[in-house]
Amino acid sequence: MNITIENLKKTFGEKVALDIDYYSVHSGEIIGLVGNNGAGKTTLFRIILDLLHADSGSVTIDGMLNGQPVSCNTANSESWKEYTGAFVDSGFLIEYLTPEEYFRFIAKVSGISDDVLKDRLLQFDGFMNGEVLGQKTLIRNLSMGNKQKVGIIGAMLHHPQVLILDEPFNFLDPTSQMAMKYLLETYHKEHGATIIVSSHNLTHTIDICTRVTLLEHGSIIKDYDKDYAQLTSEIEAYFMGNVNI
Repeated sequence: MNITIENLKKTFGEKVALDIDYYSVHSGEIIGLVGNNGAGKTTLFRIILDLLHADSGSVTIDGMLNGQPVSCNTANSESWKEYTGAFVDSGFLIEYLTPEEYFRFIAKVSGISDDVLKDRLLQFDGFMNGEVLGQKTLIRNLSMGNKQKVGIIGAMLHHPQVLILDEPFNFLDPTSQMAMKYLLETYHKEHGATIIVSSHNLTHTIDICTRVTLLEHGSIIKDYDKDYAQLTSEIEAYFMGNVNI
């Protein structure tokens, strides 16, 4: 699924949160969005997911849907949700449910049978590491790391062709971070999905992504193709240049 952004602008008062003339994500890419706090990564995700309205411009997923750009938020543009999965923050969770109840709810909404759900959850066994299912506790009582796991798994259960994850490595211990990398790489290989992640973890982002995009004050200032050595060097140089010592 291709994603195209054109003339996208969003302000909060006098603060410019996003100002992107044109940006495209090609079908099957793994895109890493990097930037300091306030760069506009989460705002961009919320606009793509129709959780926030832009002041102007458009976002389309796989071209025009029923004659309307996705960002128009009309009844005619809802079909993109069927093949899009996302986890931006804990607000996506239903915290008064157990993880089991939450996954069953997602399965029911997505038309996934109990048997298929059971099989799909097995694929996340290593990632859950025995800390999510069978705990007899509500999501709200889980650790932040395990809430993160529930949200990510929930976003992937229905095998979306577009997957958007905001800071997926947040709150995860080193073992779970490695499992997260393997999970995304395997999912991409098996499903050919278009994946966009934002992360402050530059090493993991560079490892898994086919392209890395650098945002600053809501604008795209650099788009890097995959070249591990050059990419690491340039991005580290950029962030070091912003350090006040």
